[in-house]
Amino acid sequence: MASAAAPAAADSSLPPPLEQLRHLAGELRFLLPGVRVGEARETTKEFDRETFWRRLREAAMAVSRAATTLTEVFSRLPLPSPQETQKFSEQVHAAIKAIIAVYYSLPKDQGITLRKLVRSATLDIVDGMAQLVEVLYITPTQSPENLISYNSVWEACQQVPRIPRDNKAAALSVLTKSVDLVKDAHEEMEQAVEECDPYYGLLSDIEEDNSDNHGDEEDILGCPSNRDSYWSEEDQELIIPCLALVRASKACLKKIRLSVAENGKKDQVAQLDDIVDISDEISPSVDDLALSIYPPVCHLTVRINCAKLVSVLKKALEITKASHVTPQPEDSWIPLLINAVDHCMNRIKELTQHEVES
Repeated sequence: MASAAAPAAADSSLPPPLEQLRHLAGELRFLLPGVRVGEARETTKEFDRETFWRRLREAAMAVSRAATTLTEVFSRLPLPSPQETQKFSEQVHAAIKAIIAVYYSLPKDQGITLRKLVRSATLDIVDGMAQLVEVLYITPTQSPENLISYNSVWEACQQVPRIPRDNKAAALSVLTKSVDLVKDAHEEMEQAVEECDPYYGLLSDIEEDNSDNHGDEEDILGCPSNRDSYWSEEDQELIIPCLALVRASKACLKKIRLSVAENGKKDQVAQLDDIVDISDEISPSVDDLALSIYPPVCHLTVRINCAKLVSVLKKALEITKASHVTPQPEDSWIPLLINAVDHCMNRIKELTQHEVES
């Protein structure tokens, strides 16, 4: 009798299935800060790139399998027993700990840019799994939320084989993203200028939807109803060199990316990291400038944001010029771009000088 009662006693000592999931979600959330700030684990072993990527792929596959199993068993009734839930929870926790351990095994000397991409992929997987577990204990049995959360984990795991394999490839990936972001910002600015209406499309759509408001634009929530919603002649004159500066920013990033692609060396990880770090500041600086040209325009703010962008551009060009990706800096394209940037900034200073003096 005692032996027959033992499994029941063991089973009753475990928390209910949903309580175990709630605890598991908390444990996974607890791991996230460590991944965000964690350093590479020091080791005397020589780094084996092929072994690392194989282990990372296998770890991602293990997480994907664990997510599939957990979703399946908690998307139908009856729910698993406490003992079964414990087993599934341990599998999830072990799979997540394993992929984090693989990430920690990537040394810094392989490149900070590469480590950031691997860290981002790892965070997506851990955060996605934590969200999935949270959804499963909040809405157990089949629901759209379960499938959405599971797909997020699955997609995050599928991204692992697509991570660049070395720091040069990682640098090109980040630079390409920056080029695309600046290109999008430039196109949005140009479209607004061509239409001579900073809110083109937005106001017209809202006005059509609110045609019953008897033409009273003040009743349209969040929409300017005065001339502050339009550019003055002085604003439009200032926007011209601002657009030229954003265009120069796009050209700078494209040339930097091309130089890294053609001349970048995989073993020059520190220089590649420096180029990426400063180039990564260009897109946010462009965004700040783009936002400041929307009415009502403060010319002094535009001037300040332009100056910040010019500072970042020049620093990016100087770092690129001093690196191995520019083998002949004296004959390079860099002085031409610096002159173009200076020309834009000088014109902006002329147009905003009255703001500085007033």
